[in-house]
Amino acid sequence: MTEPTWTPHPIERLLGKARSDLSWEDLVEAVERLGLEQVDLRYVGGDGRLKSIAFPIGSREQLVAVLVRGERVDGSSVFGGASTEDSDVYVVPRWSTAFVNPFGTRPSLDLLCSFYDSDGEPLAHAHDQVVRRAAEVLTAETGLVLEAFGELEYYLVSEPDPLYAVEPERGYQESPPFSKHRVVREEVLRHLASFGIATKYVHGEVGSAVEDGRQLVQHEIELLPVPVPEAADALVVTKWLVREVARAHGLEATFAPSVTADGAGNGLHVHSRLVRPADGGSGGQAVNEIVDDDGLTDTGKRLVAGYLGAARALSAFGNTVPTSYLRLDEGDESPEGICWGETDRTGLVRVPLAWVGDVLPGMVAHANPGIGGALPDLGVHPQTVELRLGDGSADVHLLLAGMALAARRGLTDPDSLAQAERLRADGDGDDGDGAEDPEQLPTSCAKSADALEEDRALFEADGVFPERLVDETLEQLRERHSATRGKRLRKDASAREELVRRYWHVG
Repeated sequence: MTEPTWTPHPIERLLGKARSDLSWEDLVEAVERLGLEQVDLRYVGGDGRLKSIAFPIGSREQLVAVLVRGERVDGSSVFGGASTEDSDVYVVPRWSTAFVNPFGTRPSLDLLCSFYDSDGEPLAHAHDQVVRRAAEVLTAETGLVLEAFGELEYYLVSEPDPLYAVEPERGYQESPPFSKHRVVREEVLRHLASFGIATKYVHGEVGSAVEDGRQLVQHEIELLPVPVPEAADALVVTKWLVREVARAHGLEATFAPSVTADGAGNGLHVHSRLVRPADGGSGGQAVNEIVDDDGLTDTGKRLVAGYLGAARALSAFGNTVPTSYLRLDEGDESPEGICWGETDRTGLVRVPLAWVGDVLPGMVAHANPGIGGALPDLGVHPQTVELRLGDGSADVHLLLAGMALAARRGLTDPDSLAQAERLRADGDGDDGDGAEDPEQLPTSCAKSADALEEDRALFEADGVFPERLVDETLEQLRERHSATRGKRLRKDASAREELVRRYWHVG
């Protein structure tokens, strides 16, 4: 947690108190001292998007009531397929999520909410409650906390730059003037910090093109690891924020999986690690259990095996629209099979470089000759494993919930280490050849639905995913597939363009 004196979060800085410790009384004080004029309660709907209800602050009593009581909403409208008896549900604010919203005509205090049913119990099919339950059952069984963050890719669409034309597929970490929209990236970065969303960096990504008089330039935001319920919230808020900032600059933002016929699509790779908390027997300091001085540990390999074993079913939550499968089929950096490697970028799971062993002191000394001195304690080891499955259409709460359950199975399945060796793609398996002819990901929404249906017991165990939520997911995927049946998308450019535009704004 960032110290309050360093934080760019205005409420933390004002009160000298971490967000995780904020109470309703603290928020009342912040509203008064910051001169805020309304409260926005926000929640994630059944479509994975961020919704909002705006409340005026007419009196202190009204403010307290909104902050403590929350509100009731029409659950049958929020969640597709919800029955009429679910019509009224509660949304209750989580005070630790409070941030000052810089958009709109009046300064507002915004909070994320959780759903509860008429009896005050967590609403079983609400996506925020699903990922929370998944995280809880994993930790209850293993003592470990799954932390995650996303690499969120998006395009900004504008008129072409007449002076410094974009070059196709040359945008990776490019600098201005060849990189475009730096002001947008940096404004997003500033707001993310003020919202309290832990962010690593922003930069230009590979994709860039000029088509039909439009300039399309790809960008990426990489967040930092937090427990999976917080990671899911962070991704949803970040997508909302990107759209708001882009619109303020007269630009269009899209997270669509497929954007152009030849260019890179928008992925949503998810990095994760398993952490033993400081109070979990690790000697007073949190420990990343997937890495040691020799590299990936057996725990890390079990995590990888869990993801690979559930990968086909997870695509139902990570690749939710027909254009997802255009990206997987045509993308140069899309996964080629259900396998993994420590150096291989073609597999579904990658183990990125992460300062393992004692490499850091020598590099620092060589880069800074003659400076000397001890290096600081940099906290929990940064090693992660990267699941390269998802794209911009992903329902992030359900995807991360599914990853937590896949992790649990990998950690508890006695065959998971052997499975990890069988599926290794970089030649370090027992036979020295690595994974040969690995199983492939689903190639359509319908096949993802079939995979989820086959493995639904993984998700429904311990009541994490209600049966009706799985049924609704299957139905939606199959309906979306039926809309493309009979269309020859690879040969019919107009049919392809129609499909891309239909799923231009996703998630």
